Amino acid sequence: MIVVTGATGNIGRTLVQVLTEAGEEVTAVSRRPHSEPPAPGARRAVADPGNAAGMRPVLEGADALFVLLGGELNGHGESPDALVDVARDAGVKRIVLLSSQINSTRPEAPSHARLRAFETAVRGSGLDFTVLRPGGFASNAFAWAESVRTRRTVFAPFADVALPVVDPADIAEVAAAALREDGHAGRTYELTGPEAISPRRQAAVIAEALGEEVAFVELSREDAHAHMAQFMAPEVIGGTLDVLGVPLPAEVEIGPDVRRVLHRPARPFADWVARNLPAFR
Repeated sequence: MIVVTGATGNIGRTLVQVLTEAGEEVTAVSRRPHSEPPAPGARRAVADPGNAAGMRPVLEGADALFVLLGGELNGHGESPDALVDVARDAGVKRIVLLSSQINSTRPEAPSHARLRAFETAVRGSGLDFTVLRPGGFASNAFAWAESVRTRRTVFAPFADVALPVVDPADIAEVAAAALREDGHAGRTYELTGPEAISPRRQAAVIAEALGEEVAFVELSREDAHAHMAQFMAPEVIGGTLDVLGVPLPAEVEIGPDVRRVLHRPARPFADWVARNLPAFR
């Protein structure tokens, strides 16, 4: 049995579907009750990976665990060793952790200290582990959905800075492989899309899919900071803007790991838009 935390998000929902379609028994864990029925073959459970004692009954009988920290759990909480210890005691043999590319490109970034602590915990667990370090997500474009629907306009900073954003579905499929297959233990995979694409070009891709013009308005760094402060922790915003505006060479590189694990190219941004177009109509 495989336990998936963050099971109702962009990655977790797809991961549960991929695993159940492969015939796996899955427990889909979310921190709050969810009205959406689970995928066939999955059972839903309410538990918090930030509360290891509460995860104990969910993990009993599990062989593998996918760890995704959501929201405030990225910033604070009990020791990562608590969750790892409970998982080991429950009989879990394999952990796959969703981390971030920033932990390799900017290893001292304060915003990702907790994820680094989780990496340390799983590496020292004595269990088989795989660490996933994706770059920016294609699904961050959901932040533009309302303005595209209502004003056919995208507002974003750093209009022409291109980054190889990764499709969350690719992250989910790599996670499924690491959870199910041998050969991934001890590996760290850096996951990117197949091409570097700027916010201006992303807006053009959305426009092409809609068959309508979509304007692009470039925000200043200050305006972008104020907007992001509405939904992001203050300690995360500065580092995020640094990556978006002045990426390091390693942050614009197109990595081979999606192809290496899945034996196919990573999905381009246009594929993500096509699957999620109703959000922008």
